[in-house]
Amino acid sequence: MANTNTASALTHSPVLKSETCSFPQKEDGLDSINYSILGVNDAIPIIDYSLLTSDDPVQRSQAIQNLGKTCIEYGFFAVINHAIPDSVINGTMEALLRFFDLPEEKKLKYETSNSTDKIRWGRGDVHHVSREFFKIASHPQFHCPIHPDDLREILQEYSERLREVGINLLRGFSKSLGLEESYIEKAMDLESGYDFFTANDYPPRFSAANIIGQFPHNDPGLLILLMQNVSGGLQLEHKGKWLNANLNSNWIIVNLADHLEILTNGKYKSTIHRVVLNNEVRRVTFPLFLGPSLEAVVSPAPEFVDDNHPSAYRGMTYKDYLEANQHHVIDGKSCLKQIRLI
Repeated sequence: MANTNTASALTHSPVLKSETCSFPQKEDGLDSINYSILGVNDAIPIIDYSLLTSDDPVQRSQAIQNLGKTCIEYGFFAVINHAIPDSVINGTMEALLRFFDLPEEKKLKYETSNSTDKIRWGRGDVHHVSREFFKIASHPQFHCPIHPDDLREILQEYSERLREVGINLLRGFSKSLGLEESYIEKAMDLESGYDFFTANDYPPRFSAANIIGQFPHNDPGLLILLMQNVSGGLQLEHKGKWLNANLNSNWIIVNLADHLEILTNGKYKSTIHRVVLNNEVRRVTFPLFLGPSLEAVVSPAPEFVDDNHPSAYRGMTYKDYLEANQHHVIDGKSCLKQIRLI
């Protein structure tokens, strides 16, 4: 992908750019996907985290093998038995609701056009359906609004626990790919990895019609780990069909993201997904985006490149990729499509 204005682009924060309230656009090149709003209720693959981190080498080996097959076949899955206590999950949900329920004047300080801010709050309207959101940079430095008083402590614990799950999944990915366990951690410099946490608050909808709140897209980074208070709303593309992510509220939905696809030279695919607005109760989602270091140059790893599998993506820093991804610098195409070489 050619960044035609790199010097200017790098003066802005790569992730926390102001949200737009425009009508969501259909991703270029996704016309082959069925755009029917109604998804199917086929089972989402499930990964048992307790087996993946088991001290039993046989159990762990089998779990890693299953994880690798799931990544190749689907590119998304639900994680169960992840060891994050319900008290932490419920406490996070309650804290987010308290933040969203604050008087607006306490939140307006975070509504700013300065894209370098690490904390951003705002509202958006899609098809006359309002959404309130906030985004915080959570790693390597943690940032958080000052109200409610306990929000920082609660979100920091939740983000750290979810990040630990993500790191262990990436270790499983490395092993499933025949690499040393810490391969992805080292290659992506995850000790300095740039993560951000997002919370979205959707009010109830009582219309019988389901509408698309976010058209099909994939995301930058390595993994997106999402939890929400109610089942439904998220749809995941698999072999031309949309699967409804109707999962328990204490399960983690994991999507593979662009930079895992780039690193593996397409062996693992970034998940195409969309949001359907069909909630009859208040819906709150809170994903963590786990990413490489901003300075990491991400390109296909040598282990996945040979005469039969030439490098399919151009390398660039994660920082440049995030900036370009926000601006859709070439004909509105996703960054992943723009940097493809073949």
